[in-house]
Amino acid sequence: MKKFKPKKKMRIIVLMHKDLIPPDNIDELEVDWPNVDWETEYDVCKALTKMGHEILKLGVISDLKKIREAIEEFKPHIVFNLLEEFDGEAIFDQNVVSYLELLHMPYTGCNPRGLILARDKALTKKILKYHRIKTPKFWVFPKNRPTKTLKNITYPVIVKCLNEEASLGITQASVVYSDDKLKERVLYINRTLGVDAIAEQFIEGRELYVGVFGNHRLTTLPVWELFFKNSETPEKEFYSSTAKFNDKYRVKKGIDTDKADIPKELEDKIFKICKKAYRALDLNGYARIDLRMTPEGEIYILEANPNPNIAELDEFACSALHVKISYHELLNKILSLGVNWQRIR
Repeated sequence: MKKFKPKKKMRIIVLMHKDLIPPDNIDELEVDWPNVDWETEYDVCKALTKMGHEILKLGVISDLKKIREAIEEFKPHIVFNLLEEFDGEAIFDQNVVSYLELLHMPYTGCNPRGLILARDKALTKKILKYHRIKTPKFWVFPKNRPTKTLKNITYPVIVKCLNEEASLGITQASVVYSDDKLKERVLYINRTLGVDAIAEQFIEGRELYVGVFGNHRLTTLPVWELFFKNSETPEKEFYSSTAKFNDKYRVKKGIDTDKADIPKELEDKIFKICKKAYRALDLNGYARIDLRMTPEGEIYILEANPNPNIAELDEFACSALHVKISYHELLNKILSLGVNWQRIR
């Protein structure tokens, strides 16, 4: 089927959390830009408007009726989906996308099946292992069951939330070296954060990211790397919530991201692994694959992130810009993939 190119001017609903609706303009506002919660929402809305599209910012929390009413009244060509949770649950974003499909409404980003498979870190790893893609060993600790002492566990391990994103709950205390510390951290995730926990083998080495977009024919963006330039042991570092969001800590550790300096042969190998994982998890639209590479050159996929952050200064957009894909061009590709996903199914 011939691919459909987005119209020069479309009506677009930008779907987001109600608390993240951005202002139309920040020039006269006293804000610590870009350290605002609605950075992505602002960047996307501003860019789409500059591109000539008519947009409607739609903020929701737990009411699907608002989405249907907006679609009926605004009659959009597509919904640009920036919603990362619904009714306070991260895993409910797949239900919102399913609802858009029931309404036969084109949308950007990943389909509900891909969201289900990728949001659950344990399920992701099971699928990757089935396809013979290296991923760290793991153990799951449901929140409503007693924490048992594990046998044959090799330390260190890193303890995370099973389904949450944005490094929620990941701190320096997340990497543990004993049974007692493992139980302590699992209880923190289970009781304080109220979610299931996953402990996975901590892979020492370089932390890499690869942006992938496409429905069937896939495009990979340059391999991006997380650097801790002021750390004496960068191979032991990881992207905690502090490392992501605390400016003072970032300066202290010399945290930065940039294109990875690796041989082309290794880069091609990483691209092949990421594409294989993307397909195995039934992803479409766009995603970011997170990896660790050991000093010996072994590649492990940590997780796949469908619908990753696409703020203009974030890794995904920066890696696209590195291969001369402007921010407007990137959003246009995402729109095109959203429209064509509906047309080819």
